[in-house]
Amino acid sequence: MNPLIKHLGLVEYPATLAAMTEFTMSRQADTPDEIWTLEHPPVFTQGQAGRPEHILIPSDIPVVQIDRGGQVTYHGPGQLVVYTLLDLKRLGLGVREYVRMLENAVIALLADYGITAYGKVDAPGVYVQMARDEGLTEEAKIASLGLRIRNGRCYHGLALNVDLDLTPFHYINPCGYQGLAVTQMADFGIQETPASLAAKMADKITQQISRQG
Repeated sequence: MNPLIKHLGLVEYPATLAAMTEFTMSRQADTPDEIWTLEHPPVFTQGQAGRPEHILIPSDIPVVQIDRGGQVTYHGPGQLVVYTLLDLKRLGLGVREYVRMLENAVIALLADYGITAYGKVDAPGVYVQMARDEGLTEEAKIASLGLRIRNGRCYHGLALNVDLDLTPFHYINPCGYQGLAVTQMADFGIQETPASLAAKMADKITQQISRQG
């Protein structure tokens, strides 16, 4: 059975975190999986092992301590956030395998727009090469991943930069990496919004899951 897709629009982070935690903790063996697509107002989220020194510049953007893996990242309007509430044990998926599947779903979506992207074994997420001066290129992150697994069931998910103000990424070491460049689909001339991409992204993830059946 394919996951139930819910498009939630712009929603506050704390309430959404509480909702997906409650869903995961209360679900039963036969509870259908769900995929939530949404945007958040500006917020920094700090993972379980997050180190405060990765927040470089204090600002009025709230910092929320959460239970996913990874360090600090930024969410804001213009970024497509996808929470994947899946029973990995039921699907027969390992965590590393599922991370690769999420990355491949983003890579496939970007390929539809002519953007070549790739994952990295040592640094979860999706990356691209950005053109710089004198014909040089620079690696930049276009999507981040962070998951939490409880009793074989996952929540949290991925964040794809579509068309947003990237300035807050300069206030942090994104995902704990000093000097990591961050980019978005708009920098490649793509005129889309999180809302216009939400169903396509959910479909790419569903396709990856279906291939495991």
